Order: sequence, then C-alpha cells, then structure tokens
Amino acid sequence: MTNVLSHEKGGHATSSCMSRRNFLILGGASVTVLGLLGATGTALANAPELVMSSYARKVVGKVSALKAGEAVEFSYPTDDIQNILVKLGEEAGGGVGEERDIVAFNTVCPHMGGIMDAGTFKASHSVLGPCPLHLSTFDLTKHGMVVSGHSTESLPQIVLAIEGDDIVATGVMGLFYGYSRNPSGA
Repeated sequence: MTNVLSHEKGGHATSSCMSRRNFLILGGASVTVLGLLGATGTALANAPELVMSSYARKVVGKVSALKAGEAVEFSYPTDDIQNILVKLGEEAGGGVGEERDIVAFNTVCPHMGGIMDAGTFKASHSVLGPCPLHLSTFDLTKHGMVVSGHSTESLPQIVLAIEGDDIVATGVMGLFYGYSRNPSGA
C-alpha cells in the first residue's frame, strides 16, 4: 500500500513532502535567523536593550568576611530594596574577585514579587529559590537566569567592583519587580 504523500521512483517510495520533524527544525531555524536579521537585514538590529541603572557607589561587604556558600543580605540602591551577596566558589557571570565568584542579586522574584532571602540560597547548586509563590528558581552562576518555575525573567543582578577588601555595589542590571523603571538612588 502506498502512502498518499509518497510516490514510486526507481522502485523506491519517496516522500514528496517534508517530514513533520524536518519542517519543525527548518521552520524554527528560519524564524531564528529572521528574528536576528530584523527588518533592516542587520544582525541583532531589533534586539532588546538591557536595563542598566547606575547608582552611587556603596560598600556592601568585605571580601575577607565572605564565606563560600553563605549568602549575606544587604540593601541597595535604596534602604527598602533587599539583595544578597554571595561567594559561590565557582566562576559566575558578572562575578568579581580573584575567582570571579562573588555576585549579588535582588531577592524579589520578577514573576509576581515573591520574597526570597538568604535562607533560600542553595549553595550545592548555586541557585536562589524556590520563590514561595510559584517555585521559580534562579541560577546565580548565569546572571540569575530562570532554572525552573513560572518566571520569564532573570533576577536583577547588582553590579559589583572590588576595591582592596571592599565589595562595592555600583549599579543594577535588570528591572526591580514592581517598578516601571528602577528607582533613583538614595
């Protein structure tokens, strides 16, 4: 019996249509390429811009006081915005220090504002979470990207610098939950 979508050629049945699998693979690749090229034909012409806010520099910790795997809470850029500072023990995106493993993140889930704190940091996997509302969990080695849960955005990352033994916060990458634009500094 011959399939309706195939015909005989040289004694072998061949498909005159693309398989569903190949259609999905090629279709996805085409959408990706078209999305990167944008309407102007320039790569990444229409890519969204990263929200980056600069604030007054603030010392948020001491390198000598940090212990690997322990999260320390601090407020920045205003007194009512809580964050964690942690030495992960492995290199991380945006990390500072000799091992590029010191990072800081806002502790409010970008999905619906669930509050996480230093107690939700899991050192064995370098993740923060789960969020108490919908169980979103975030990878602190990869700029706070979503590992699981309902969130579609990464955690805002606090930009850090090292000055001697001081860990200094200098800005924020990302948008704090509940703000249409990041607040002005204190």
